[in-house]
Amino acid sequence: MRAAVLSAHGDLDVIQYVEDLPIPEPGFGEARVRMKAAALNRLDLFVRRGWKGLELDFPHPIGSDGAGIVDAVGPDVTEWQVGDAVGINPTIYAAAQPEGRYENQGKQVGILGEDYPGSAREYAIVPAGNLYRIPDGFPFEDVAASGLVGVTAWHSLITRGGLQAGESVLVVGSAGGVNSMSIQIAKLAGATVYAVGSNAEKCQIAKDLGADITINREETPEWSRELYKLTDKAGVDVVVDNVGAATLNDSIRSTKIGGRVLIVGGTTGYKVEINVAQLFAKHISLIGSTMGTHRDYAQVMDLLYAGRLKAVIGETFPLQEARQAQALLEDNAVDGKVVLTIDA
Repeated sequence: MRAAVLSAHGDLDVIQYVEDLPIPEPGFGEARVRMKAAALNRLDLFVRRGWKGLELDFPHPIGSDGAGIVDAVGPDVTEWQVGDAVGINPTIYAAAQPEGRYENQGKQVGILGEDYPGSAREYAIVPAGNLYRIPDGFPFEDVAASGLVGVTAWHSLITRGGLQAGESVLVVGSAGGVNSMSIQIAKLAGATVYAVGSNAEKCQIAKDLGADITINREETPEWSRELYKLTDKAGVDVVVDNVGAATLNDSIRSTKIGGRVLIVGGTTGYKVEINVAQLFAKHISLIGSTMGTHRDYAQVMDLLYAGRLKAVIGETFPLQEARQAQALLEDNAVDGKVVLTIDA
């Protein structure tokens, strides 16, 4: 079996293209998917570099997102048949959660490509409950590109954030995967959408996705002050921040009284010193959110199939060029998702 794998933790050279991995067999509750497309996320960079407590069995197939065709099913799987076209929800729910807790909030929740072998291979084994049907003729690449970022954006904004029509949203960033989905979902929900972009090109991407107002950080470095002016010194109801250390304080300053900041990542670092007076004085809620439920995934996919959300794909590479694909992502040299095509 062909696959893009990590041979160890490290720099780009640990990404290897191999052709001799054994084809896995599905067990109880599992399906084997003949992969057609896999997409990369910044998570892939973190997994490649590794962190304390992350223990992988090498070689480790990369990739959290994927789509393909059911190739085989476990002995107890009846809801899927060989030949079904499916997308893969990347959040693996290892155990039922206590009542009142979302599926993705337990200690045993994992992610494809991080806690489990990933999607960038000819054949992937996944829980049958993580599959979602793809309509005939719908592009596998679009499904793969929308999985992790779509479920993350939906769960944070709608499920956890409770976004309502008529509210205002600031998305800190514009062209990244989660941000591009957040802009679209916020607009679908009936919100006024502001977006911060690092340059004019990225601001235009945000506008094309539905942002009402953009702030070019290249021209206006103090973007939270500009946002304050644009909102008549009120701020916004909701801020989406997946940048972390470099932006969180500005995100808090951009939030109106009683608003909430959705923290969905920390690409610039996780340790932040904040002024707690701003939190209690303005009644601001900090809401952490990661991944999502299978219902969230299904809702995103249905909107994608209906044309109400669109996949934002920056570059496409064949599986054997996974190292080049991840280098492009690591250098921030692409707007939108990086997708690997797999001709099994």
